[in-house]
Amino acid sequence: MTLKEKKYLLCITLSLLLLLFGLPRIEAAKQPDPLSSWTDGEVRSSIINFVERIATEGSPHFVPPEQRIAVLDNDGTLWSEKPVYFQLFFAIDRIQTLAPKHPEWKTKQPFKAVLENDIKALTASGEKGLLEIVMATHAGMTTAEFEQIVKKWISTAKHPRFKRLYIDLVYQPMLQLLSYLRANDFKTFIVSAGGIEFMRPWTEAVYSIPPEQVIGSSIKTKFEMRDGKPVLVRLPEMDFIDDKEGKPVGIHKFIGRRPIAAFGNSDGDLQMLQWTAAGDGIRFMLLIHHTDAKREWAYDRKSHIGRLDKALDEANARGWTVVDMKKDWKVIYPFEMK
Repeated sequence: MTLKEKKYLLCITLSLLLLLFGLPRIEAAKQPDPLSSWTDGEVRSSIINFVERIATEGSPHFVPPEQRIAVLDNDGTLWSEKPVYFQLFFAIDRIQTLAPKHPEWKTKQPFKAVLENDIKALTASGEKGLLEIVMATHAGMTTAEFEQIVKKWISTAKHPRFKRLYIDLVYQPMLQLLSYLRANDFKTFIVSAGGIEFMRPWTEAVYSIPPEQVIGSSIKTKFEMRDGKPVLVRLPEMDFIDDKEGKPVGIHKFIGRRPIAAFGNSDGDLQMLQWTAAGDGIRFMLLIHHTDAKREWAYDRKSHIGRLDKALDEANARGWTVVDMKKDWKVIYPFEMK
């Protein structure tokens, strides 16, 4: 064998050894953990096992991609919701901004409570009072005008405890979960009691969920011609409340398919999880239990915001997955990783 032939044979041998022993290790090292902010354990495993079973062709539980619908609540599920829902902070800020045009608010509840920062009186006004605030701050303008107001607020307003933008208070584990689901051909929808037009201006940038995949509560709108241009005007009248029993109705009305996975955190999500669980084939239901008072908040059965009582009992009885935030999440917010 000539020297040239020996060198050629050596190159072939080295190439084969690299293919057999080198590349697999290199490729394995390049594979990132899709749920790296989740603690190894039963909860993380339940998510991965479900996704692998429905996404593996030939599996008895295989679900075609077009049927892989996942629905997720927003407040308390994708971002924080304490000390009050963030949309209420938005409405309170709007009251402060509009107050000079409404001198009558100084003596009229619940506006007086807002202007005086009287949380007790504001809470005492109940659902009726909160509805008045929403109507006064969310109606009487075009949809385009409202969108610009929301965009400005969400990019400047800061949370009173963390002194950060509200969109900084999204949950890093849930952002990873959304990406993991979409990587496995899920279509992800927000199904929230929050205002649909409050969420739509920013959900695509924050969650990679486009506005057409956001379902929420809404007020009525009407078509008008203004200065020769067509506009939609927001009216001070409720159209649809996407909470509790309204969530399955909204899913049926706007999605048209029963989800195979549902994620929530409160009794307001119970009916959505029940509706998902009642479908044929393999299903996945998950509740987030807020247990971390240090990094976020700890609350459940007696909370006025995000109460988790009946849904927790049903989750335990039916074997749904329950996240213990303190135990199952390595980090809460993205800024903890910087």
